[in-house]
Amino acid sequence: MLIEVEVTGGANSPLDLHRMFDLLTDPIEVMRVYSTSPNGEDLWCSVTGWSSDGECTAMSALAEDSGEGVVLLVYGGDEGLRLQPAESSDDWDLSNPAQWGEACLMLAEETPVE
Repeated sequence: MLIEVEVTGGANSPLDLHRMFDLLTDPIEVMRVYSTSPNGEDLWCSVTGWSSDGECTAMSALAEDSGEGVVLLVYGGDEGLRLQPAESSDDWDLSNPAQWGEACLMLAEETPVE
């Protein structure tokens, strides 16, 4: 199954992204992912999709990426993903300095998600 991930850079993530991925598994909804923060720390993160209308569902699936091989693809809305440390109970907010945006995540296929 092919999926098109198209993200417009903006307040959440400065990166534009337009890529096609061949999904190897059915997408599942995710709320937490083990990822790397902007300061380089590997940690459990809460994750949500972000769209021009605000918060939306974040999804993940194993996917083939021509440059990376098999990856765990985590994707969200038309403005990407929003992440924060999992121990935070803050509401999602573009002005929160403890949160950050990504166009999508392409992680090692064994990366844990919940």
